[in-house]
Amino acid sequence: MRTRNAFLAVISAVALCFTIPATASAAEGEFTYRYYDEDEELQFGTLIDPPSGECIEIPEIADWDVDAFRPRNDTDSRAVVFKDGDCAGKGYFSLRPNGGGGSDTLLLRSVIFS
Repeated sequence: MRTRNAFLAVISAVALCFTIPATASAAEGEFTYRYYDEDEELQFGTLIDPPSGECIEIPEIADWDVDAFRPRNDTDSRAVVFKDGDCAGKGYFSLRPNGGGGSDTLLLRSVIFS
């Protein structure tokens, strides 16, 4: 009987480990970029503590046919910026954590943090 109870306890513990949801991690800090709005005025955008491992479309330009530019990664995670949406395509560039940045010629539509 004791063996059966011990076995059930172990099985229950293992099952519990698989049912507890994993905590989402985030890159701590700010990721900034620039873009032109529909009136062709320069705007600044910021992602604060963005989630890690999740593709993020630049929200201000997601529905327009324009690109953001001059990204700056002041988070504690590496950021990979993509010229295309959905973090797809061959046009991408990696920005180091804590101050990695790009020039006005580095265009982006999406980003993912490691």
